[in-house]
Amino acid sequence: MDKLNRRAVLKAGGVVGAAGAVALVAPSTPWTWSPAGSVPGVGGGADPRGVWDVEADPVVAGLLERGEVPKVNELLRNWTKNGQPLPQGLPTELRDFMEQARQLPDWADQQKLADAVRFNQKRGTYLGVIYGFASGMMSTVIPREARAVYYSQGGADMKDRITKTAKLGYDIGSLNAYQPDGEMVVTCVKTRLAHAAVRYLLPRSAHWVNSAPEEIPISQADIMVTWHSLPTTVMRNFKRWNVPIAADESAGFLHSWQLSAHLLGVRDEYIPASWATAESQAQQVLDPILAPTPEGIKLADMLLDLGMNLDLTLLSRPILGALTRFMLGDKIGDWLQMPTEPVWTPLLETAWGPYVTVREGLLDLGTPKEAYWLIDEFLRQFVLLYMSELRMPINITIPVGNNPQYK
Repeated sequence: MDKLNRRAVLKAGGVVGAAGAVALVAPSTPWTWSPAGSVPGVGGGADPRGVWDVEADPVVAGLLERGEVPKVNELLRNWTKNGQPLPQGLPTELRDFMEQARQLPDWADQQKLADAVRFNQKRGTYLGVIYGFASGMMSTVIPREARAVYYSQGGADMKDRITKTAKLGYDIGSLNAYQPDGEMVVTCVKTRLAHAAVRYLLPRSAHWVNSAPEEIPISQADIMVTWHSLPTTVMRNFKRWNVPIAADESAGFLHSWQLSAHLLGVRDEYIPASWATAESQAQQVLDPILAPTPEGIKLADMLLDLGMNLDLTLLSRPILGALTRFMLGDKIGDWLQMPTEPVWTPLLETAWGPYVTVREGLLDLGTPKEAYWLIDEFLRQFVLLYMSELRMPINITIPVGNNPQYK
């Protein structure tokens, strides 16, 4: 059967209903995660692999079909702060959607968000590295995400794509992420609109159609897979490194990411209520699906060129590859065809654990100070690179086409 046209699906049913959509996806394994483990503790239990964004998708499809996206992107260029009014001139249906989409849910907890700020202040250095290498590089072995990125407009300019992705991690870690003068709500709403456009556009790419088993990209399950590659992966690494975390700060960090999922359009019944239920969901939706793809290998190759043409000596390709292999393990390193680096690989394996222990103020193990300096300097240069990009205004836009190299 030919790949389904996203607009045809919308016309056929008005919206994509969960029951009918599950039949379209025909997942090979059943969805067993219970909504009892979600934020509301209840839900219909529909397989999220067959659920998309019934609010955003028809609105964005209409914008694309009427040729209104360039005008909308220009109007939204200076809409950057959570509390900022929407610009005048937006199509009515878009304005109505965005006004609803920008609202925090009634379960938002300001005290937990304050606790998240303390968590981010204490762990910001680790978070930057995990987001960049454990999470960022993991995206290249998430098959659906790798194909969607590679064949969509984002695949044509990976530096721009990386910077926009980094903005989400930067915004959620800021002191005022969800406050009126913060930017996380805006970032999530704009990303939600971009996702809706990709769902409309990618089924029109012959290259994506011929490589992807699904008919429609970026399902609710796909968003949660990416979600787990971020906060769940952070907590897994912190546990592996024996980083001590206060219970209230751990809960606050989770809450900040729960809100991000909600604002990205994920149904509350799919958002884990605790780290335990997040882990159980990740074991079903993330861990089993990791695999290499030709598209993912090419994306990883692009990402390893991150430090090229920059005066940042510790961001060379071999060092970035060694850190990726250290963060994600040899299996994924082999999938991505990353060679074992003879200096940095053993250094990270032997010095990272003691480095974290000493940095946490728990113990002085007598590890040579040169090893600590190298790791600290790498982290400093990595943060410098991303912050230099993030100092410039980053505008998340609604795409109007796919990767032009793969029409």
